[in-house]
Amino acid sequence: MTYTLEEFCSDCHEAISADNGPGGRETIRQHLERLLANDAFVERHLGDDVPVGVHTLYRDETHEFVVLAHVNREPHRSPPHDHGASWAVYGQAKAHTDMSEYRRLDGGNGDGKAVLEQTRSYRLTPGNAGLYDVGCIHAIDYPENACFVRVTGRELELEPRLKFDTEANRAAYIESQGVN
Repeated sequence: MTYTLEEFCSDCHEAISADNGPGGRETIRQHLERLLANDAFVERHLGDDVPVGVHTLYRDETHEFVVLAHVNREPHRSPPHDHGASWAVYGQAKAHTDMSEYRRLDGGNGDGKAVLEQTRSYRLTPGNAGLYDVGCIHAIDYPENACFVRVTGRELELEPRLKFDTEANRAAYIESQGVN
């Protein structure tokens, strides 16, 4: 039986209701891998006919988590960044995303001086999902036509988040960008 977006969203709601911590988020990661195995879901929400951009697929009114489809035609590399007090689960649908994780060495937690050390680097391929818990500093790098689903613990536009300049050893707050 095919696992649907509606079942995924319901299962995510149940997972967070049962455990609003790392265990619930890991359950969401596992459910996202199951959803990405649904070729009809991938084609409908991340296919070649879907407009480029970030598309909101679901917003949970109780727990505030958001399910987003990222449809990209151009390659992109982000600087290291966090999601503030939120978490994220990235699930690869097309092409790949190279993920890097970092640890902050300077003892800070806000903007200003920031020294990072890369601790892990790996590739998410179609069907794989990764969990980036609260405070996790990470960077993404993907080629053209890479598409993924991202579940965030809350609407990131409302969340103070940091981006890091590793050459200048600085952190700055991210200016919000809209999603549709």
